[in-house]
Amino acid sequence: MRESQGQTSVVIVTGLSGAGKSSALKVLEDIGFFCIDNLPVTFLTKFIELSGNFSPSIKGIALVMDLREEGFLTSFPNLYRHLKKSLVTLDLIFLEADDQTLIKRYSETRRKHPVAVSGSVARAVARERELLFEVRSLASYRVDSSNFTIHQFKEYIRKIVTADASQGRLNISLLSFGFRNGLPPEADIVMDVRFLPNPYFIEALREQSGFDSGVKDYVLGHPVSRSFVERFHALLKMLIPEYLREGKSYLTVAIGCTGGQHRSVAIVNYLKDSLQEDGYEISVSHRDIKRI
Repeated sequence: MRESQGQTSVVIVTGLSGAGKSSALKVLEDIGFFCIDNLPVTFLTKFIELSGNFSPSIKGIALVMDLREEGFLTSFPNLYRHLKKSLVTLDLIFLEADDQTLIKRYSETRRKHPVAVSGSVARAVARERELLFEVRSLASYRVDSSNFTIHQFKEYIRKIVTADASQGRLNISLLSFGFRNGLPPEADIVMDVRFLPNPYFIEALREQSGFDSGVKDYVLGHPVSRSFVERFHALLKMLIPEYLREGKSYLTVAIGCTGGQHRSVAIVNYLKDSLQEDGYEISVSHRDIKRI
């Protein structure tokens, strides 16, 4: 999130029903934001004006605004555009998920979907997606929560709101994953390393992971692997300054193999060490290593 002297950071959270707005607001509250759920659009301008009188200990203002309020769709887009021109500290986070995930979440609750259409929840989800098309186009960040665990989702929201591009820092995350468990929705760059020799077919290595020396030596010991990591490392070194120049505040590089246990883990750990030697701060997560 951008910070400007004399202005309070304002984060508006919106998006599809069931995509995680309440969970996102809880994250923002935990890191020091003053939070309000379902603020009426007519109060937004005045509330932002009053935010300058808030305690200095408050990190910012976080508001959930969505089509639960009658008139949201007709009033919010133009008002947001107007406020955005004068407030460098205003950001919009749009939360979404695939239809199957949203339908499943609603089937597990007794809540009524806010879009009143006859028929199934599936029709309501589809209609809401259509209605929010314009609002989605205004978003500073779009977050697909379909494949996140609740802990991964909260960590990703935290990264968004604590990123500080104004100080020339790029928050770089390396993520290993298995393609059979789906693509990570938070990834900016996805690299498929299933072309590398697979330790899974070596009986002695099958139950190990990319953290074990046997697997690391097997994966990184092949000429094709060494050539790949050297070239991919060089590509990242070229890209990172360019992303910074464009004002990007966070970058997630996802490395995938079949199951997310062997090759992707070994490659991510190698790249972490290489990029840290270059002076970059790197965070690492291995999404699927515990699923095997």
